[in-house]
Amino acid sequence: MTDSRIATARLGATGPEVGVQGLGCMGMSFAYGPSDADESRATLERALELGVTLYDTADAYGAGENEKFLSPFFRAHRDELVIATKFALAIHPEDPTRRIIRNDAPYIRQCVEASLKRLDVDVIDLYYMHRRDVKVPLEETVGVMAELVREGKIKQLGLSEVTGDELRTAHAVHPIAAVQSEWSLFSRDIEAKVVPAARELGVTLVPYSPLGRGFLTGSFAKAEDLTADDFRRQQPRYTGENAAANAALLDPIRTVAEAHGATLGQIALAWVQQRASVHGLPIVPIPGTRKPSRVEENTAATRIVLTEEELALLEPIASKVAGDRYADMRFASAGRE
Repeated sequence: MTDSRIATARLGATGPEVGVQGLGCMGMSFAYGPSDADESRATLERALELGVTLYDTADAYGAGENEKFLSPFFRAHRDELVIATKFALAIHPEDPTRRIIRNDAPYIRQCVEASLKRLDVDVIDLYYMHRRDVKVPLEETVGVMAELVREGKIKQLGLSEVTGDELRTAHAVHPIAAVQSEWSLFSRDIEAKVVPAARELGVTLVPYSPLGRGFLTGSFAKAEDLTADDFRRQQPRYTGENAAANAALLDPIRTVAEAHGATLGQIALAWVQQRASVHGLPIVPIPGTRKPSRVEENTAATRIVLTEEELALLEPIASKVAGDRYADMRFASAGRE
């Protein structure tokens, strides 16, 4: 396995250069079942060695525990990396097992102070609105975020799961550096409107779940393969008849993987990375992992170039996927386009 550092891309028009692949850190303390803290810490260090410099978390991941877990690593390497975190998913006041979306000014200010404290940093490099609260005008939400930039609490603004029109509205208030949304061989809805808007405005796309939450790697074939506390058990694509139908869609990925001597996951990531040249905009996917060996595998995918014939073979997959990305699509951009 080569130790070559990955290439870089810029976040937005004026943001920092980061590794062309980032790291999603949610699973180190939330959502994907038990994790090993020492192994996760080793994963963070190995990622940095390989040129991964964008690290993604959120206040909602384990109710702040993910930010706390990452804090020592961030402090030790503060000048070498870019910290991305998010606000908007609040605990329901009457039911701690439920989440509500809040984009109001007092809540945003409360969240940024709490994240700064948990992360133990003076400034957040990239601050995302995690989800859109349609009851709050987007201009107001982005306006507050812009104030936080002027106050020196955050550097760059990001949005997650917004529509193309919402991105344009937000960008007119303050430049947006990055839009985060699900984008993979299984999820391509953002290509219709969000991607063209991002290209037009000079916004970097940060695809989350580029490996289809692990399904595209072949690591599991149905929800029942996962631990009881794994949130993927609640996602329509991985349950019942949907799971069986979607597992069959991996066959063309296997064909391409064999031709490259690569894994399924590497081909899925190479496809996402290659969207940058296909659509003409910077793309920094953030596959999540808790294992150093997986970081090595994932970053190696940035050096795989798929042929036109291979891209054509993979092209029909998304249109055949059974089941939505979420059980409730109202909070995803596709639910509002």
